[in-house]
Amino acid sequence: MPADNRAAVFGRVLLKLSGEALMGSQSFGIDETVVGDVADELKTVHGMGVELAVVIGGGNIIRGVAASDRGIERVTADHMGMLGTVINALALQDALEKRGVTTRVQTAIEIREVAETFIRRRAIRHLERGRVVIFAAGTGNPFFTTDSAAALRANEVHAEVLMKATKVPGIYSADPNKDPDAVLLPEVTYQRVLEENLGFMDAASISLCRENGIPIVLFDLAEKGNILRVLRGDTVGSVVRDR
Repeated sequence: MPADNRAAVFGRVLLKLSGEALMGSQSFGIDETVVGDVADELKTVHGMGVELAVVIGGGNIIRGVAASDRGIERVTADHMGMLGTVINALALQDALEKRGVTTRVQTAIEIREVAETFIRRRAIRHLERGRVVIFAAGTGNPFFTTDSAAALRANEVHAEVLMKATKVPGIYSADPNKDPDAVLLPEVTYQRVLEENLGFMDAASISLCRENGIPIVLFDLAEKGNILRVLRGDTVGSVVRDR
């Protein structure tokens, strides 16, 4: 099969990686093979000249809401979740740098011995200089999801698209686990997502992207090559935007 040498249709992107997607077939933790596969794909993206920022979740280690449900005080649980995202960010940074990709991790909570503290102008400068920037620790505030952090950072660094890589193929008209008539929606408006509570991101994140015209693409990370397909403009998963 000939190599696909098509250029990217986006110049600067924000990729949201769920922590759960890094588990692979495991029930907990980090699957190094999955992280390596992601790093390989991101290296190719970087080689195409795309300015790449990443927000990473921590659900493979701990989810604040779930920990709160088990009796841990909510603010404490959310801070624990933020630390989980830092672990994932360092794992991805290590994999990328082993592949020769210069990377910076910026955290929303100060851990200077481990990573840079988030500074918007510095993050943009890193992107302009061809470094992959990984944003960890969410927004730094409890009660906010890493989806909120992805929408916020996408707007702050002027990303052209927010790509959400998960463990599902896209957005459905209803929950496919409950409704056998549910269908995959290749394209859907922000308004429909909000009105029908299609629920792949929280409403605040969707509204923030809508206000600033940032399309959201939801796709399955487990299928190798999907990140590149999205960047090259192929129809993958579901895209949310105003028509």
